[in-house]
Amino acid sequence: MTDVVEVAPVVAGVALALIVVLIVLSWVLGIVRYVRADGMLRASMRQAFMIRRRWRRLARLAGLTVTDRTPTFMDELTTKDGKTPKPRVRTPRIVVTGDHYGVIVRAVCLPKVGLEEFQRAAPYLADAWRCTRVSVLPDGPGRVVIRGVRVDPLSAPTDHVPTGEEPADLATWDLGLDEYAEPMNVGLDGVPGMTVAGLPGYGKTSLINKFICDMAPSPAVQFAVADGKVSAAHEGDYADVIGRLFAFVGDDLAEANALFKRLVKLRRDRSASIRNVLGVTNMWHVGPSASWPLTVLVIDEAHTYFRDYKGNDPETKKLAALAAENQRLIEDLVKKGRSVGILVILATQKSTGDAIPTFIRDVCPVGLSFAQRTAEASVAALGDDIRNWPDANPVSLQSPVYRGVASMAIQGRPGYTRIRTPFVDPADAAWVAEATAHLTQDPAELLAAFTGPHGLEAEFEAVEADVA
Repeated sequence: MTDVVEVAPVVAGVALALIVVLIVLSWVLGIVRYVRADGMLRASMRQAFMIRRRWRRLARLAGLTVTDRTPTFMDELTTKDGKTPKPRVRTPRIVVTGDHYGVIVRAVCLPKVGLEEFQRAAPYLADAWRCTRVSVLPDGPGRVVIRGVRVDPLSAPTDHVPTGEEPADLATWDLGLDEYAEPMNVGLDGVPGMTVAGLPGYGKTSLINKFICDMAPSPAVQFAVADGKVSAAHEGDYADVIGRLFAFVGDDLAEANALFKRLVKLRRDRSASIRNVLGVTNMWHVGPSASWPLTVLVIDEAHTYFRDYKGNDPETKKLAALAAENQRLIEDLVKKGRSVGILVILATQKSTGDAIPTFIRDVCPVGLSFAQRTAEASVAALGDDIRNWPDANPVSLQSPVYRGVASMAIQGRPGYTRIRTPFVDPADAAWVAEATAHLTQDPAELLAAFTGPHGLEAEFEAVEADVA
């Protein structure tokens, strides 16, 4: 016992010294991080410091505290007989970090102070923290994450420089940053078709070019483009990536029709052989590969190929027949291509029924829209519910500040989300396409290597006979 008494002060002194050292070290590291940070990050670090310092008072004012009237063990020991211990006001514990756009606050919920209470208090928190906007989302059981942005991510244009490295995940399309500066992705494994709408010059083609640049280093993705704005491959927005496309057509309806027929035949051949070749009935169960690549058909200015021609002269009748057949072919790809690894991306200015037939547009599970001039165009692109979300309506994105900003519905989130999509320099797109041109393969030829040029047709005929 004597030894313990003698050693106890030494142990307590060492523990106290360690605590002091850790506190000093944390302050030094904080000062170093602050000095090395740029102006934007320093402002966020100061903002985070003030939030931590003032949190207890703000939580009370915002109704984010709970009164605990149950005395603790120490309260019972220290309270005189006959007196009731004072109730304690409990405040959610928080951890605050800053980044270039604002702060991220992670909070632990309390009884009667949960997700709904934090969401109701979001406007007050935004005012108190001097934030443009604040969002509150679940962060696991009993926790919430509060995102406050001091600088609006939507108002600052961003650039994307391709790395030329093979993507780790082929089932995800990185779209950009949402209005809280959080990365926004869309999954491709359950998506047979996507629609991209918006006024000219607001970001449709740049978004698609980014997708091509990011996926081009992988031999497990192959691209075909039908561009209704141009007549030849060396023209327009896709001239820089032409080397990475296994097929390209311009505004000629007959050439587009031939390409669409090729892809429908590929879809049928894959459907007939997928079980024998891959051992599954859905390509996404095993993922794309160099021998069975994800085949992406981009149809830019889609209305060019679906236009309803009126007239009785032979040329107009021919064009009307081609447009009608194009509609049927693309409907086939969108409705039946997902499981065999075919994705159709349709881009147009107004995705109304005369630009993209509704029987095609309405089965595309993903749709996004850049700026629009009319409410009708916004509804056509995003659905009638967009009328209930005026802040996210593409009509409000017509300012030049919002070039590159699109609205879309995100699964699992209420309403619509605005996304800042980055700009891709054509020179960067050109070098990526040139560096990866050797990976370009016709998916039909890759499939024929498994089954032979005649085996596919025979197998498909057998399937048709079984169905009949």
